[in-house]
Amino acid sequence: MRFSDLDQRLAALGAQPAHRGRILRVWLSGQALDSGSRKDFENFLPLAVRHALPALAAELDGLARIHSEHPGDDGKRLLVALADGQMVESVLLPRDALCVSTQVGCAVGCRFCMTGKSGLIRQVTSMEILAQVVLARRQRAVKKVVFMGMGEPAHNLDNVLEAIDLLGTQGNIGYKNLVFSTVGDRRVFDALPRQRVKPALALSLHTTKADLREHLLPRAPRISPEELIELGERYARDTGYPIQYQWTLLKGINDGDDELDAILSLLKGKYCVLNVIPFNSLEGDDYERPDAGRIQEIVRYLHGRGLLTKVRNSAGQDVEGGCGQLRSRVVGTEQVIELRRSRAAAQ
Repeated sequence: MRFSDLDQRLAALGAQPAHRGRILRVWLSGQALDSGSRKDFENFLPLAVRHALPALAAELDGLARIHSEHPGDDGKRLLVALADGQMVESVLLPRDALCVSTQVGCAVGCRFCMTGKSGLIRQVTSMEILAQVVLARRQRAVKKVVFMGMGEPAHNLDNVLEAIDLLGTQGNIGYKNLVFSTVGDRRVFDALPRQRVKPALALSLHTTKADLREHLLPRAPRISPEELIELGERYARDTGYPIQYQWTLLKGINDGDDELDAILSLLKGKYCVLNVIPFNSLEGDDYERPDAGRIQEIVRYLHGRGLLTKVRNSAGQDVEGGCGQLRSRVVGTEQVIELRRSRAAAQ
């Protein structure tokens, strides 16, 4: 289901734009579709629409359901089952934020990410993205949504942009509190400035060295760090939102003084913040996270030279729930890879 499917079905039942808008807003808030006073409900919605609401509510509830919950020190990670049995992950983060997934699996294949090990299984529809927000709002307030979960949003652009538009116009979330996270794709920098709702942007940088970045992100678009930062700066100045540059710290790989000096040079004068993310060592055995002392030293060095730098741990590490890990334990990475191969062979 995409939003256009829901909208057309309601229109066919005689729902006018005001009726359809109310139903969408009520659903996105996490409430029952028939919420509100009985008198207002009966007076406002056409009879055919009221009769159809129970079946519609059941169908919307079927888009996504919580398979399991994993509370941690930094929030709660949700393993979410979609209607076809595929699994994605959402994370309830501090300060009323929510991280949602945009794909089942991911095609980029970042070497330090569990999600990338399975490859891309399928896209997540706009309504399935919104359903993750609805599930979260049934547990607590959600005032910020970051598209940083499983998947590469740029590879599912239409669905992600539709979800962002609806959250910004009907879901009561401020535009700058919608954060589009990407490894960098020129289509993103073409599409986002033309949107009615322009989200904040997070760019996965990880290194200043083009060859190393190509190795770490083997199937990301070939954009040099310099060009990526220039594209980001243009968008930051256009929207008035600072770019969040993401840097997963890998011991002995991208945590050296040469990298620190290079990133200071590249980001000098730029409208941005650098998020350093210590590697989640539970996601694989090829890399290690730097020692705590080195992480603190890196932050002090960069911050002391004028670059706003923050440490962002991958949520869920204390429950072995870094992005993709919960799903892999339930589904099994080998099973996912086999499914992907079987689908490819059938095409």
